[in-house]
Amino acid sequence: MKILTAGEMREIDRRTIEEFGIPGAVLMENAGIGVVAVLQEQFPHLAGERIVVVCGRGNNGGDGFVVARHLHNLGARPKVFLLARKHEIKGDAALNLGIAEKLGLEIVEAVTLSDRGRLKKALRSATLIVDAVFGTGLSKPAEGFPAAVIEDINDAPGFTVSVDLPSGLSSDTFRIIGPTIRADLTVALAAPKIAHFFPPAEKYAGKLEIVDISVPPALFESAELRLSLAGPDDVVPFFEERPRDGHKGTFGHVLVLAGSRGKTGAAVLAGKAAYRAGAGLVTIAAPASCLPVIARSMSELMTEPLPETREGTVAAEALPRLTQLLSGKDVVVIGPGLSAQPETADLVRRLLPKIRVQVVVDADGLNILAGHPAVLKAMRRPPILTPHPGEFARLLGLTVPEILNDRLTLASRYAVDHKAIVVLKGYRTLVAGPGGRVSVNPTGNPGMGTGGSGDVLSGVLGALAAGRKDIFGAAVAAVYLHGAAGDAASDRLGERAVVAGDLIRFLPEVQKALEAPSGCGCGEHEP
Repeated sequence: MKILTAGEMREIDRRTIEEFGIPGAVLMENAGIGVVAVLQEQFPHLAGERIVVVCGRGNNGGDGFVVARHLHNLGARPKVFLLARKHEIKGDAALNLGIAEKLGLEIVEAVTLSDRGRLKKALRSATLIVDAVFGTGLSKPAEGFPAAVIEDINDAPGFTVSVDLPSGLSSDTFRIIGPTIRADLTVALAAPKIAHFFPPAEKYAGKLEIVDISVPPALFESAELRLSLAGPDDVVPFFEERPRDGHKGTFGHVLVLAGSRGKTGAAVLAGKAAYRAGAGLVTIAAPASCLPVIARSMSELMTEPLPETREGTVAAEALPRLTQLLSGKDVVVIGPGLSAQPETADLVRRLLPKIRVQVVVDADGLNILAGHPAVLKAMRRPPILTPHPGEFARLLGLTVPEILNDRLTLASRYAVDHKAIVVLKGYRTLVAGPGGRVSVNPTGNPGMGTGGSGDVLSGVLGALAAGRKDIFGAAVAAVYLHGAAGDAASDRLGERAVVAGDLIRFLPEVQKALEAPSGCGCGEHEP
């Protein structure tokens, strides 16, 4: 599902009207019908609700007039307030204003302080408020009379439904730019927008519903639309039925370079996750003293002892052996529990350009790359980098707040500039590709905020990337699967009790569901 900016939505509207001949009035009609259909699901006795519809002067207000008209046709008696003079309304919105008046709906102009008093009184007694003040085109803070009305709506006790976007939000950012409606429910028209999915803006949208307004589906397939929400349709192809004549060599051999003294668990989690996510073979290469612990953790794991430093990390003299180990491997995972000890860091930086297969770099591997962009440029294939915000901040030389405030732009730019696939972890994990595409992951929950979750993701990424041509798609599928396993674990155990090993435990269940004809995966994950 595509996630659109205001400009992209305008262009799709234009093409719908000009190229396909669907009038704007029809789109507006469909929008209002869609909103009312959602309201009927939410309120079984809609005609009995005390409804106030607040309309702005633009097309969002026009949608509000359509909503009011269809509520009237259902037997409701909505009160409609217009935050402008009627003669100021133009185009399709004016058409629907006129229709509403001909049907007998009273449209009250609210532009003065005394008008505001009347509106506030109606809001205080309303059980349902429809916010149709501003649409997706707002780019600067609401001010003056509309800003005051926004505060009045927020102070009112009724259930608030916003049409397309809570008034006061800018669709192109998840930051709060000014006074904003706190909606209980938002009905997005045709497609969701950026502000619907990321905090803090997301919190103002409440529950999100998306309605079809008859935009031709082909318009959402444009390569120009780079941002999308991952869903079952995107990931199911990576869980197709295995060939009957397949064997362990068919399903990929993952080499995991991980672990150090006191951090063997990270290597174990990555190795176990790779197996549970479908890898045919998994070899863990780690400091020799760590191998007994790792080998005992799972009988199926193959292990390779490496020379080590005094600190119990992989030593520089391991490079020749590691170079030999690359032969026959399909994916190399580097970083979980590895440490950034200087000798180990130098080894990793010398090893990476020698690897011809897909590489996943996580944890300490990312810290080793910080300040060494030339290493990425020397790599044979676009690597998969899996930073959390702190690690990404070190890679870019920024602060964590700077990353969080602009993560969509920064993740995409870094992926393009460094020819990498960036998996920026966190709430709504992003997968950004070197071609400019960005996928937003809807699965996962706060229970996954526990040590080792990232190591599990590294193993899952290694398994799904093995032998794939579409590495970006494999990364999207791996992140979706990882989050879905976390959702399954939290559903069974409760968020507080989940540990990283539980994610591995639930990987089979989620994969089995994804392999089913429905392709559901893990229950419904509402955006």
